[in-house]
Amino acid sequence: MGLVEIILIAVSLAMDAFAVSICKGLSMKKMDWKKAIIIGLYFGIFQAGMPVIGYLLGVGFEESIKFIDHWIAFGLLAFIGGNMIKEALSKNEEDEVDDKVDFKTMVVLAIATSIDALAVGVTFAFLNVNIVLAVSLIGILTFIISCIGVKLGNVFGDKYEKKAELAGGIVLILIGLKILLEHLGILVL
Repeated sequence: MGLVEIILIAVSLAMDAFAVSICKGLSMKKMDWKKAIIIGLYFGIFQAGMPVIGYLLGVGFEESIKFIDHWIAFGLLAFIGGNMIKEALSKNEEDEVDDKVDFKTMVVLAIATSIDALAVGVTFAFLNVNIVLAVSLIGILTFIISCIGVKLGNVFGDKYEKKAELAGGIVLILIGLKILLEHLGILVL
């Protein structure tokens, strides 16, 4: 897996955190950069940590399932992407979000937005991925995107939340499809 794919995955994974960051920004009467940085740090750290856990779990199973690893990678990415698209298209309004950044609130939000990164980490174990580079990019990009999300939420409202999640889901499905097609020899890039 190349640098472009890793960056696309990192940005896609950050879309859940971006959506929640927009909500946090919406709830702020005045932009608070200290809170934005705290939000970005929680999301960035958890988004970087979860793929490491998934990677370590996946490495343990790599040898026994190496003949179907591309199907697993495709399935996981398609499932995560499909869920992101489903959430983006749902008509249900999200629960009210306040601008609190206390430990309990942020840990729950950070875990909730990074569960998909755990599955991506499993996928990384089956592919030729520089895990240090991948998790570093995921963490840094999630931090930056989350801070931007807080600012956008504070300025523009919830106009972009669903669109960001939809785009992230589509990108993950396309990357999963690319991995599958490359392993089947249908796509050579």
